[in-house]
Amino acid sequence: MTKSLKILVLYPEEMNIYGDHGNLLTLQKRAEKRGLTTETVLYEPDMKFDERADIILGGGGQDSGQSKIQDDLAEIAPKLRKLAASGTPMLVICGLYQLFGRYFETATGEKINGIGIFDAYTVAGPKRLIGNIVTKSAEFGELVGYENHSGLTFLGQNQKPLARVKKGAGNDASGKFEGARTGNVFGSYLHGPILPKNPRLADEIIRLAAVKKYPDFKLSQIDDSLAEKARAIAKKRPR
Repeated sequence: MTKSLKILVLYPEEMNIYGDHGNLLTLQKRAEKRGLTTETVLYEPDMKFDERADIILGGGGQDSGQSKIQDDLAEIAPKLRKLAASGTPMLVICGLYQLFGRYFETATGEKINGIGIFDAYTVAGPKRLIGNIVTKSAEFGELVGYENHSGLTFLGQNQKPLARVKKGAGNDASGKFEGARTGNVFGSYLHGPILPKNPRLADEIIRLAAVKKYPDFKLSQIDDSLAEKARAIAKKRPR
């Protein structure tokens, strides 16, 4: 029997300005190397939301993009929360990371409501936080990438971060925490995109989705020598 995974990409027209499409390509290729076929569904406002998705992806966007999608995101929020509660893996970056929290307050004072999967809120900061970033995660080792955001995200007391910052600004410019994790939902400011440089995270998303759908699935090892070389170079690049 052919095993397949359905990957749903949220708002690719509005929320994909920092190369986050590369996360989709990485999941597709790494899944295929494990004998899994993939189907990609691109979701835009007012489309029918496919609740059979095995993986949810979302990227970054400008404040105007976040404002544009907020009503539709509120409409599908119950479905996203239901999928999250069932263990469906999700990866949301930058703008959609912010909107998976409670709200984002822009520099003009507009309050864009989020969907509350993360116990976090974001406010516009006085300057952009830009540069190479290296973080340390208990589950995935070092996570490397490139941050480019002006939003400052503050986690609730019991909200688990994705990683601790080793080099860079992170969620709120303090250089303490980066991203958030609730169950199998991962949020981060790491562009680059994040998954090609961090194959352990990519493989965990694939594994979580595949085991949920096919309990007998076993994740085989593949050659990551090129990814490791890219990671080594990225970690050495100046901030």
